[in-house]
Amino acid sequence: MTVMSYAEAAVAALSEAMQHDPAIVVLGEDVGRGGIFAQYKGLLERFGPARVIDTPISESTIMGAAVGMALTGLKPVVELRVMDFALCAMDEIINQAAKNRFMFGGQGRVPVVIRMPIGIWSSSAAQHSQSLEAWFAHVPGLVVVAPSCAQDNYGLLKSALACGDPVAYLEHKELWGQAGEVAAATAVPIGKAAVRRAGKDLTLISWSKAVQWSLEAATLLAAADEPLDVEVIDLRTLWPWDRDTVLDSVRRTGRALIVHEAVQVAGFGAEIAAVIAEEGAGRVRRLGAPRAPVGYAPVLEAQTRVTPQGIVEAARALMKS
Repeated sequence: MTVMSYAEAAVAALSEAMQHDPAIVVLGEDVGRGGIFAQYKGLLERFGPARVIDTPISESTIMGAAVGMALTGLKPVVELRVMDFALCAMDEIINQAAKNRFMFGGQGRVPVVIRMPIGIWSSSAAQHSQSLEAWFAHVPGLVVVAPSCAQDNYGLLKSALACGDPVAYLEHKELWGQAGEVAAATAVPIGKAAVRRAGKDLTLISWSKAVQWSLEAATLLAAADEPLDVEVIDLRTLWPWDRDTVLDSVRRTGRALIVHEAVQVAGFGAEIAAVIAEEGAGRVRRLGAPRAPVGYAPVLEAQTRVTPQGIVEAARALMKS
């Protein structure tokens, strides 16, 4: 075990993969100086400018170049700085990368990892604080990954690089400095959730940074005057997502609360809730952000944040339903 930050874990995974596979290249804005979150620190010095490529400020150009690279045998890792800026490259992601394998009968594949940090970034306002994972989960041909801790950022990045299909890789903007133990030998497969806490009264389902809020809420509920024993599931991968783990848990507890930082309206939690309802696994409720832009002022930003206390209140309401 080695203690690493979330960012350091990503650097370690990428550095090891680049060492073993010369087809892996990195391209994007500021990658040469290590990235704005230090998620590429030291890679330029180790692998040189032919494999760690600084680009112009043009997300459509970056993504278009990456698709071309992938179709000619390379394995690009694309840095789009924050998910909000990926909107400038949606045609290349959705109509080119995601559809190529299908449209050309498997003759071409686009093994590209698209790093798009999600979530509220404190005091960064409406154009730098979005969680749009549901947009990408909706698109056939994309794999969607959202690691919540350093171990998973290491293991899932390794899995994403090996998967052979385009991956929307969604790290959280406010997790980069958080540290945790990382075991290099621990594989983290795509499509397998993790049970972060076992429980029998209620299932909390989440991903990315919201997993931490869910665990905090579970601790508060366990210590309350009327305690609840809450199971917390970290999906880790949104597509494919681990239906079996979720449904098995909800069938045991009888109730599910899905928590995500994204706007609740049409968020990915709605897909999970629909499956739970269709399978008759148990009662279900969602908790997400209001349908409003994230404000710059702290008092406005706070109105769009999901909090452990909010999760506690939603869990209590669900138990009474």
